[in-house]
Amino acid sequence: MYDPKGNGRQRAVQAVQFVEAEPPSHLRGIVHRFLELRTDGALSEDYRFHALPDACVYIVFDQRSRNVTGVSKLRAESVEFNLGRSFHYVNIRFLPGVWQLSREPVSHGMVDMPYAGDLPLVDINHDLSGRSFAEQQPILSGLVEELMESGLVAANPMTEKILQSLDEIHSVADMAAVSDLSPRQLQRRLKRTTGFAPHDFLKVLRLQEALNGKDTWSYADQSHFIHSFRKATGYTPGRYSRKFDV
Repeated sequence: MYDPKGNGRQRAVQAVQFVEAEPPSHLRGIVHRFLELRTDGALSEDYRFHALPDACVYIVFDQRSRNVTGVSKLRAESVEFNLGRSFHYVNIRFLPGVWQLSREPVSHGMVDMPYAGDLPLVDINHDLSGRSFAEQQPILSGLVEELMESGLVAANPMTEKILQSLDEIHSVADMAAVSDLSPRQLQRRLKRTTGFAPHDFLKVLRLQEALNGKDTWSYADQSHFIHSFRKATGYTPGRYSRKFDV
């Protein structure tokens, strides 16, 4: 099953805590992980966080600026964010295709502005404050349940079929066949539900497979893989593994 690595963390920085937690079983077709990223005290220099494209939508809560929250995703290339010397974020990582993009727009990149939308995200952010990550997870689950009831997030049978059949997918045509769709239908539905064209979605899946240690069989040859990895991340695979944990 799809297990995206949404981040790269500098290896040399030990005072940064990154924790992932699985959602309750009834939410696992909607949520991939709950996440916490925080510093223990102030760092000696700014911390750079390499966000990897994973086709997922995130709800981001900035626990140090509690009006700063929002819904975000990446494009088909990674982005390196400067998080400064002290930070505390709590996130929900949704599986690809479950966020209803037509209902609530997402930003691309870092959430760094006060939230001005209609969702109760600021109230939730304040409610999360002062609690341990374990204590926060029921609050995050409750928010997801409310979003499901309102129809803002919903299971996506098309992307679910694709993610369950990754070993069989070598091309966009394979992706369409697995989904029981024509290439034109796949193009339309995938763009509407994930924001990605099929080619870019496949590129993200291939990158994530490589980051999880899978063979690079989906690339024509090793040089093609290195070129594609560098285009998506800005690093060669070797340099990336030396600099970041994933």
